[in-house]
Amino acid sequence: MPVEHDIVAETELWDTYAASAFKDDAEPDFCWTQYAGHGPGPDLLGNPRSVLEIGCGTGRALACLAQRDIAATGVDLSPVMVGKSATKWAETGARFVCSEVLDYLSEHEAGYDAVYSIFGAAWFTDPSRLFPLVRRRLNPGGVFVFSQPPAIPGAYGPQGMYKGGFAGKAMFTYRYSYRPAVWERLLTRAGFGTAEAEVLDAPHAGHIGTLLVRAVAP
Repeated sequence: MPVEHDIVAETELWDTYAASAFKDDAEPDFCWTQYAGHGPGPDLLGNPRSVLEIGCGTGRALACLAQRDIAATGVDLSPVMVGKSATKWAETGARFVCSEVLDYLSEHEAGYDAVYSIFGAAWFTDPSRLFPLVRRRLNPGGVFVFSQPPAIPGAYGPQGMYKGGFAGKAMFTYRYSYRPAVWERLLTRAGFGTAEAEVLDAPHAGHIGTLLVRAVAP
């Protein structure tokens, strides 16, 4: 049964996160994994002329693409994060929009050559609702790529997650975890022509890997 998200409460959560996540001295950078300099780069997106990042956070990846003369748009739920990112990366030409991702994908008709998420909205949005909308916004042959931590064995589907520790105001959201084969099946059911999901090993043995998923529109 679908989980009902409290968008007002989640906005407060991500605004709180923005206060600590955004670094004024940050530089543009694109990395799919949680380990600096590890894993593939933006080449997984192909050679797009336009991209949409869903859950763009600090905007570092989007700024990196915008510097390559790609029309780069990012959507994020947090007005605090969007305000900080839009100011920080104004000179790159990247565009930042404050919106809930499902609303944005439903209400805007623009098409993109690539849509991507790096530990972003693809992790925190019901894939049964998100994937068909992403597919509709992709141009023919466009790609959808996202990364996030892999599922903990035996813990699949929506998972509740509190902000920070287990004390103080109860701010929480939901993230979605599945085995790679299930991600592939969800994507092809949503209308993608091909889908490949894998878990990249961490650079150090025994450390948490990274789920990396890439799907191509017909």
